[in-house]
Amino acid sequence: MKKKAFATMMSMALAGGLILGGCSSSDDTSKDSGGSSSDKTVVKMMHLWPEGSSNAQFTIVDDIIKAYEEENPDVDIQTEILGNEQYKEKVKVLSASNELPDVGITWAAGYMKPFVDGNMFAPLDDIVQEDNFVAGTLDAFSVDEQTYALPLELNITPVYYNKEIFEQNNLEVPETYDEFLNVVETLVDNGVTPITLGNKDRWTGSMWYMYLADRIGGPETLNNAINRTGTFEDPALVKAAEEIEKLVEMDAFVKGFNGLSNDEAKGYFMNEQAAMYLMATWELPNYTTTPDVDQAFKDKVGYFKFPTYEGGKGDIDSYVGGPGVGLFVSEQSKVKDEAKDFVSYLVDEWGKRSVVDAGVIPATVVDTSNGDLHPMYIDILNDLGKATNLTLYADVQMSAGVADVHLNQIQALFGGQTTPEDFAKTQEEALAAEK
Repeated sequence: MKKKAFATMMSMALAGGLILGGCSSSDDTSKDSGGSSSDKTVVKMMHLWPEGSSNAQFTIVDDIIKAYEEENPDVDIQTEILGNEQYKEKVKVLSASNELPDVGITWAAGYMKPFVDGNMFAPLDDIVQEDNFVAGTLDAFSVDEQTYALPLELNITPVYYNKEIFEQNNLEVPETYDEFLNVVETLVDNGVTPITLGNKDRWTGSMWYMYLADRIGGPETLNNAINRTGTFEDPALVKAAEEIEKLVEMDAFVKGFNGLSNDEAKGYFMNEQAAMYLMATWELPNYTTTPDVDQAFKDKVGYFKFPTYEGGKGDIDSYVGGPGVGLFVSEQSKVKDEAKDFVSYLVDEWGKRSVVDAGVIPATVVDTSNGDLHPMYIDILNDLGKATNLTLYADVQMSAGVADVHLNQIQALFGGQTTPEDFAKTQEEALAAEK
């Protein structure tokens, strides 16, 4: 996914932006999947994967609907399908008149909360099977410890690396942060750019900071600062900023990183001019299945988990990431039980098919023992199955105004225009001012 898709998607909670597989489209299609008849229970669904612009996702959902109707002949799933932007606008109109579909698509966190506060989404705790979901994914769709949507998609953020560059410089995959710093130092000494980073877009640098905050302070430290049970001036969060400062001083990042977009920075990795690239799993097709990427390059790409920090409270199976969209059931639905049953079925079947058929990592734990999957997908999915935590992107957790402060401070920190202490203080003040 490209930068704008991420910036809006991972600010999905704030602006309801583009999502993996949910690109903007002018398509607007209504479809009766089951040949409605008066003796059937009709469940109305709206989604945002038109056949023309999101064919893989459209096909998955269409096939799941047909299978569900075959297994439940008394139920007729009727779909209305719109492009991303049209979907958002229609949901806004329908919610204003309490006419949401029985089943629909929502983004997480801040985007979803007004619907929950307005009593428009039904709680789904009665159909949640927590063990089926990757750790942390349900949290983004929960308010006051109740789940109001079931997540479909998931992105986590590994460090991709060029295996040939590592071999040429006698380097091994680092498991600890000290080993990682040694990798950076060795590459710099040998005239190789260690890391490519497009920090003109700011959220890219935030992911580096979030991982260091997690590994040093544990996953709750940054979350607590944002939800106001803690402070952004926590020593662990200041220390994470100090480590960013140190990486910059070591020349760890590509020259001019604060002026490069993510797309521009990605080119350095794709062209083998940088050894490492921290980015979410929507990049996986470029290194596995995308036909217009040279196979010789794909064979050189591996990934590793962000290393552990000596003396830190975080562990290596904790990830920075976030879910894409989820499925809601309308609180006003007259067929709530049938709608919930269908949502549960769709989420389960989506998890079985989405990786192979659409290159989408699902929010559910995937059985990798069957199916024709690229080894890197299998490794990622197996890692996800062992995940201990998933920390939602910081700017998604924050309100729009505070998120902008956070992202500006990230860019200033990487650019040497603020100190770690002032970096933390400015964000603490912005968060405190909201309450």
